[in-house]
Amino acid sequence: MKRYPLLLAAVLLAAACGDAGTETTTTSASTTTGGNQYQVVMESFAFTPAELTVPVGATVTWTNLHGANHNVVADDGTFESSLFGTGETYSFTFTEAGEYPYICTIHPSMQGTIIVTAS
Repeated sequence: MKRYPLLLAAVLLAAACGDAGTETTTTSASTTTGGNQYQVVMESFAFTPAELTVPVGATVTWTNLHGANHNVVADDGTFESSLFGTGETYSFTFTEAGEYPYICTIHPSMQGTIIVTAS
């Protein structure tokens, strides 16, 4: 039974080495994977971390580890994913500094903010 979390982590980490961009794919569930890659996990009807600070040019990947479908939609429309299920992800690269509050429109109590800094 203990091997399954390790196997899942290995599969997710291997997928994280793929191309970044605005797409749904499978990837790692850690907060940062190095370089300009950052992660937000969706589980228990929450985004973890709920607030994440990244530099301009960073790619943030949201990973759904929950049994329900979710999406990620910026309050200002900067980014919007389709619904994605357990083990799927959505990635977005931030090219401008600012604060980007977002929600899951299916579960509006799920809220987060990406803070993008100039340096």
